[in-house]
Amino acid sequence: MSWYPSEGSLKPGATYIYEQIDGITYAREFGADPNTRKVIGYTENLDRLSKNQESTILGMPMKKVAELVDIYNAAEHNPALQDLLDRVKVLYYLSKEDGNRKT
Repeated sequence: MSWYPSEGSLKPGATYIYEQIDGITYAREFGADPNTRKVIGYTENLDRLSKNQESTILGMPMKKVAELVDIYNAAEHNPALQDLLDRVKVLYYLSKEDGNRKT
């Protein structure tokens, strides 16, 4: 493993959670917000990271997942947006149910 630690950014004696995504190893303090994680190393060739390869989560591009999360968060304070999300969910479940009947 090639290491690229952020010097002095990890606290001695603290408990950390380590995550590895697309060849990048991250660390965050136990109980901390996942957005506070720091890059501590790489396990693959860095050339791969420079090829604009998009990260995915649950088979979807991270940008798309982040956009959906932003929409859901905005809907908490926007009744019109929440109403539209609720309608989309109803349509989704009805179409899913209809699709299951045809098989």
